Amino acid sequence: MDLDERKKKILLAIIKTYLETGEPVGSRTISKIEGLSLSSATIRNEMADLVDMGYILQPHTSAGRIPSDKGYRFYVDQLMAEKEMQIEERERETDEMKGLLIEKADKMERLLKQVARSLSVNTNYAAMISAPRYNVNRLKFIQLSRMEANRIVAVIVVEGNMIKNQIIETEEPIDDETLLKLNMLLNTTLNGMAIEDISLSIISRMKQQAGDQAGIIAEVIDAVAESIKADDEDLEIYTSGANNIFKYPELADNQKASEIITAFEEKKQLTNLVYETLSHSDERGIQVYIGEESPVENMKDCSVVTATYELDEGIHGTIGIIGPKRMDYDKVLSTIKKLTTELDTMFKKNER
Repeated sequence: MDLDERKKKILLAIIKTYLETGEPVGSRTISKIEGLSLSSATIRNEMADLVDMGYILQPHTSAGRIPSDKGYRFYVDQLMAEKEMQIEERERETDEMKGLLIEKADKMERLLKQVARSLSVNTNYAAMISAPRYNVNRLKFIQLSRMEANRIVAVIVVEGNMIKNQIIETEEPIDDETLLKLNMLLNTTLNGMAIEDISLSIISRMKQQAGDQAGIIAEVIDAVAESIKADDEDLEIYTSGANNIFKYPELADNQKASEIITAFEEKKQLTNLVYETLSHSDERGIQVYIGEESPVENMKDCSVVTATYELDEGIHGTIGIIGPKRMDYDKVLSTIKKLTTELDTMFKKNER
């Protein structure tokens, strides 16, 4: 006998309820599930058929039912089919949007290069601007899957669809039921959370709920923290006017100028400058580093002025101007202040 739609709905309701509670599931519990709209008597009849078909079991003399291996297999196959459909749909959307996304990225790159060039021309100093990025990434999805008997893979997806895979070794083999419970625990607890919001009390509670599998929860949390850390190599920084440094005798010394130019070319130290600025982004003000205050080692003979711009909630970037300590602070500060207020308008115009 094949499973009709009603039996499928009841079976899935039994499995999901059992995964949540760990207790045998009765017909009255299932009848209260929103959207099912079936009487307890009807559900009891269907449950009897599901027992005969081997999808659920009646433990001991309890009135409730629990999933059998066959029931779990049905549930997992349903999940895999749904995920496959989601992937196919995502691929179709990706194909449709690919051209638009490339065009949008190209426009953004041109805009940021234009901003950097305008800053350097208007101030006669070196200028930089970082591409906007999420300042706080949030978890979208976690999936644990078995690779081998004592090895599972954790797939972690965060905002921006950044994906991290983490291999986790287990002392004992993990069965399907335990794996499903861990997936449900992780996703119901962590989805939508930023790593900063995952407190020790939350982790402790999850470990307690995971019981013998607390070690897996700990490893997944570590992998989540790792996945949400910004990857330095992914940060785009656009620069202009580095050669303006040679206009100032105190910086035109071959070694000093070479170090500053190198910092602009390699951009590693500029990346550190961006993160230093973003770490103060809640202040929403302008940061001025004079001489030794500079977070960039090769710019200790300079003044560095930075500011954080915001395009939308959580999406930030950094503007920076580098020049001599005797820079025209009044002009630089007013230029940066004006730009941070105008950049949102420029970005929206670029979107159209």
